[in-house]
Amino acid sequence: MATPSSPSSINRTRNPAPDGDKPKAKSEWNYHPPIPIDNNPLFSWPIRWKDTLVYYRDSWLVISEGTIFILFAVLSWHFLSPDITATQNLHWSWIGGIWLRNFLILLGVAGVLHYYFFARQQQGTELKYVPSFMSKGSRFLFNNQLLDNMCYALISGVLIWSAFEVLMFWAMGNGYVNIITFQDHPIWFVLALPLIFIWIAFHFYCVHRLLHVKFLYDWVHALHHRNIATGPFSGVSMHPVEHLFYFSSVLIHLIVPTHPVHIIFHLYSLSLGAVFGHTGFDALLVKNKKRLAIGHFHHQLHHRFFDCNYGSVDMPWDKWFGTFHDGSPNAMNRIRSTRKL
Repeated sequence: MATPSSPSSINRTRNPAPDGDKPKAKSEWNYHPPIPIDNNPLFSWPIRWKDTLVYYRDSWLVISEGTIFILFAVLSWHFLSPDITATQNLHWSWIGGIWLRNFLILLGVAGVLHYYFFARQQQGTELKYVPSFMSKGSRFLFNNQLLDNMCYALISGVLIWSAFEVLMFWAMGNGYVNIITFQDHPIWFVLALPLIFIWIAFHFYCVHRLLHVKFLYDWVHALHHRNIATGPFSGVSMHPVEHLFYFSSVLIHLIVPTHPVHIIFHLYSLSLGAVFGHTGFDALLVKNKKRLAIGHFHHQLHHRFFDCNYGSVDMPWDKWFGTFHDGSPNAMNRIRSTRKL
C-alpha cells in the first residue's frame, strides 16, 4: 500500500534521529537518512519537547508536503470545486469537474516529479535510496513499469479517489455532515489539519496490515509491491480494491464536523503524499542544498523488506506492535529472526 503523507501521508520523519548505530552495510542503499530513523517525537516517553517542536515546525511552518497540500486544497476549493449547494443532486457537471481536477493534479504533480527525477535525471542518483530507476518486464502491464503505474494510478486511482470526494460533497450538500467555518471555529479548523495526519496514520496501519494477510496480499496488494524501485506514479498504483481500502479513511468526516477544505486536504494527503513518498529521493536539491523533503525512507524500508513499517512515522504504531524497522543492522536481525519463527 502506498504511504500517504502521513500520510499522506505519509513516512515523514524529517528530523535526524538521536545518534545511534550507523549501518555497516553501506551497499544496502545508494543513500539513506541518518540511521536509526525515528517516529514522531510527540509520542516518545518522556516526550522530547524540543524535537517535537522542530518536527511540527518542519511539517507546517516551512515549505513541506503539509503546507503544499494546504495551499492546493484552498486553491482547489475556491477555484476548482462546486458550491456545496450545487452538490445536493448528483449531476455529471460537478462530478466530472471533480474527476477532471483530480486527474490533472495527479498527472501534473507526478508527471513533473517523474520528468525531473527520472526522465531528465536532473539530480542523478544524488539522495536516491536505490540506484535503479524505472523497470521493464512481464510483471508489469505493457512490460513497462511507468505505463503500468500510470494506468492504475490515473484510471482506477483517480476514479475511486474522486468517488469518495463526490460522496463527501453530496453528504455535505444534503446536510448529512455538519460543516464548520474558520470564522466560527478557528482553533478546530486549524487543529484538524495535523489531526488528519494522525487519523490517516492509524487507518493506514490497520488497512495495510490487513492487506498483508496472505489471501488479500496475493489477490490485491501484490500488485503494488511489484514496485521495488519506486517512482512517483507508483504511489497510487494499486489494485482497485486497495484503492477502496486506502481512500476510505476520508469517511471519518461523516462523523467529525469539518470543512470541504479539510476533505480535499485529506485526499491530497493520501494521493499526492503517496506520490511524493514513492519518488525514491530523500529530498529535492537546489544549489546542492536540500530544499524540500519528499522521500519516505520509512516506507522505502517496507518496499525493501515487506513485513515491517506498515504505518507511517506520524504515529508509532509499528513500534507498539513490534513491526518497526529503523534501518539499523539490529532491526534487520530482529526482522530476520521473526521470519524464522
